[in-house]
Amino acid sequence: MPDPAAAEREVRAVLQVYFDGLYRSDVDLLRRALHPRAVYVCATDEDLVHKTRDEYLPVVAARPSPESRGEPRRDAVDEVRFAGPSTAFARVRCSIGDRDFTDFLTLIHDAGRWSIVSKVFHYELRASEEESTCRT
Repeated sequence: MPDPAAAEREVRAVLQVYFDGLYRSDVDLLRRALHPRAVYVCATDEDLVHKTRDEYLPVVAARPSPESRGEPRRDAVDEVRFAGPSTAFARVRCSIGDRDFTDFLTLIHDAGRWSIVSKVFHYELRASEEESTCRT
């Protein structure tokens, strides 16, 4: 890899654009972070969810953003790993509504830039503050 530190900075910059796009429900930001041929996959529920980038973006556009609902940001990059000069993996976490997500993101360096080519994720429902208080 020519400059591993620079590659990691570039990947982390893409991850920040991804987090910002999710938090703002901003499909233009997500379009910048996601490769045109990216896939979106979840098997948390019984039925496998599989979408292309172009099928996924309207879902984001249709929902109120976490930002507009005043939700706190809960973004974190747990790890970034490289499998060579043009392939990376990131394990990240974020929250939207009452769901805490863990995303496995695969990134590729294509056409001179890094972008997310696959998003495979799992989510957990988070108890509301009110429910937590009632249990203690």
